Amino acid sequence: QVQLVESGGGLVQTGGSLRLSCAASGISFSNKYVGWYRQAPGQQRDLVAHVTPGGTTNYAASVKGRFTISRDNAKNAVYLQMNSLKPEDTAVYYCNTATGPITYWGKGTLVTVSS
Repeated sequence: QVQLVESGGGLVQTGGSLRLSCAASGISFSNKYVGWYRQAPGQQRDLVAHVTPGGTTNYAASVKGRFTISRDNAKNAVYLQMNSLKPEDTAVYYCNTATGPITYWGKGTLVTVSS
């Protein structure tokens, strides 16, 4: 059974930092695209960043320069380092990967940035 488990969310002040983790079981991240998405209340779920199997990264314009996605294949985990957080970064953050037509999501971790 495939499980993605996010952790590391919490309450932080504007300008602060958090590091999110996504741990996988039942699936190997090493040959997969892995993405971080976020969903604010009443809004759609949007891509924040993704990393390719080769380590190439891509970021939404709103987080470029502040967030860094990384992967540790030995630990079968992907991370999202979030710096200079803003109130508009407040959302539930989800980890995502896919195998062929099957997409997997974690249950999310809540990030709240206070002004």
